[in-house]
Amino acid sequence: MAESSTSVPPPPDRYDLVRLANGSFSLRSARLGETFHPVIGPVAEAEALYVQQLDLIDRFAKSEGPFVIWDVGLGAAANALTVLKALSAGSGHVEIVSFDHDLDPLRAGYLYRGSLGYFGGFESAVETLLSEGLARFECGGATVLWKLWLGDFPTLLASPSASAWPKPSVILFDAFSPARNPDMWSLPLFTQLFRALDPEKPCALPTYSRSTLMRVTLLLAGFFVGAGEATGEKEETTIAANSLELVASPLGAPWLKRVKNSTSAEPLAGGGYVQRRLSLENWLRLSAHPQFASLIPGSFD
Repeated sequence: MAESSTSVPPPPDRYDLVRLANGSFSLRSARLGETFHPVIGPVAEAEALYVQQLDLIDRFAKSEGPFVIWDVGLGAAANALTVLKALSAGSGHVEIVSFDHDLDPLRAGYLYRGSLGYFGGFESAVETLLSEGLARFECGGATVLWKLWLGDFPTLLASPSASAWPKPSVILFDAFSPARNPDMWSLPLFTQLFRALDPEKPCALPTYSRSTLMRVTLLLAGFFVGAGEATGEKEETTIAANSLELVASPLGAPWLKRVKNSTSAEPLAGGGYVQRRLSLENWLRLSAHPQFASLIPGSFD
């Protein structure tokens, strides 16, 4: 199913093209035993989770200056390219900064681009990004600067160079699951990520996870957090932001009550995946979060 040969070298033989139940295609990592964007496929998931939920086209139209997107977990570029295709309907300048420690998923995706479908019109940009780490191109009415940072994201985020990154309006957060990649879901990581944002620039971060552990982590890192739109088999996802106005359905008292009974609510500290009940210290911090300030005292004791 591969396209004709290009200057992009093929990846090691550890990614397979798989057909999903709905007929669309995605990639599967043989090494990790995980399928990228399972069930509804990469494009449908990206459209639901990012484009539609965040009303990206309207936000892009109203943005002043470059519309900056951090793409955390580039993978095979489904999220980035689906978002860019949507923004091509508008006009302005888009800066997308993609992060990943491994370019093999992107090379594999490009190899199977005919079946995956979402690479159409972006072939030259992807080839340039792979070879140079930076691509400038026109995308409909949008002018795009696409930059790649290759390396371990927690390490990159903690480095001095991170202070020079353009501040985002959107973060596409798509790391492998906490069980597979715990350091990408830890409280230190999200605390550092929240501090890297411009407090005067509203920024939204949707993610596919709806776990209590994940939501507690985001709240303790400083974000406002709410229930996100459904995607495929997930009746609910999660959306976080540094502005409550970007969270349509904030978590409230019923969710907070359930946290106390959860056996998997304590944020990961880094170094491994461990499921534990929320500590008293973190419960007190959580219940004092500004998102819950309007609740009646004692309503979640």
